[in-house]
Amino acid sequence: MSGSSRARAGRTEAPKQDIPATGMASPLNPGAIAALFGLLVLGALVGIAGALVQPAWFPGGLILALAALAGLFYGGRTLTGTQAGALAPAAGWLISVILLLNGRPEGDYVFGDALGLALYMLGGMAIAVICATLSRSPR
Repeated sequence: MSGSSRARAGRTEAPKQDIPATGMASPLNPGAIAALFGLLVLGALVGIAGALVQPAWFPGGLILALAALAGLFYGGRTLTGTQAGALAPAAGWLISVILLLNGRPEGDYVFGDALGLALYMLGGMAIAVICATLSRSPR
């Protein structure tokens, strides 16, 4: 027996299964793209609302803003069932917060103090990473 026939002789021929492609290998779905774009816009809106609530009622507003972010990121992850479902609203949130950090020429900007801003930014990024790296929930 030659080398290739010996290698084939040891294998069992299993029936071919049609396994659907998932993740980046799956074909583009217009519904999924629309859902991710909607989550991106919703993330930007929650980022703006959190930027306004966080300095207004400092300890409670910060907790409320971070809870809203956690709900949005986890909800996006659960809705789509992919990491992109958590990362799309996180991208919208981060873009809106960075745009709000640009002050006016007079020196005013939306965020109140440096401590609240730092906690809002670090807390939001930590929540985004946690929600994006969660294991898949059972269906």
